[in-house]
Amino acid sequence: MTNYRRSYNGLTYFFTVVTHNRRMFLKDTLARQCLRQVWKEVQAEYPFEVIAFCLMPEHLHCMWRLPPEDVNYSRRWGLIKKRFSPLYIARGGQESPQSESRVKKREVGIWQRRFYEHQVRDEEDLKNYIDYTHYNPVKHGYAESVFDWPWFTIHKYHRLGHYREFDWNAVDTLE
Repeated sequence: MTNYRRSYNGLTYFFTVVTHNRRMFLKDTLARQCLRQVWKEVQAEYPFEVIAFCLMPEHLHCMWRLPPEDVNYSRRWGLIKKRFSPLYIARGGQESPQSESRVKKREVGIWQRRFYEHQVRDEEDLKNYIDYTHYNPVKHGYAESVFDWPWFTIHKYHRLGHYREFDWNAVDTLE
């Protein structure tokens, strides 16, 4: 069995969370409503600050800053995924066909089992991952301009004065 290592020191993290079989449903209204609901519930129970966020059809990227002395991002993601799945299905969402292994474990075909995590090392790393998160819709061909994609935090950053003059060609180097 593969040994997945997780770093449990530090406070700021970049994540990629992917749907099961990369099924493209996350930008649908129902999925967005369910995700927002469980996200807020989990955030109320286990606080975290969202630094950057981008919702794509089959995955999402985000950056969280956790409270001091709290590094349990795995618990937060586990709860978000666990609560999202039954809520989404109960409201009419569909799951993907599953393998025998997933059926045996009583898993639904909504999310991939694991997620990617990167502990942010310094301010330059933070900036690079924020830019990468915001460039993602263009990288994947869903938008011609970063400002054309509605489901992410670039609009907040732009209102705050960031990205007035920015070379997006230099961003596509992470991951």
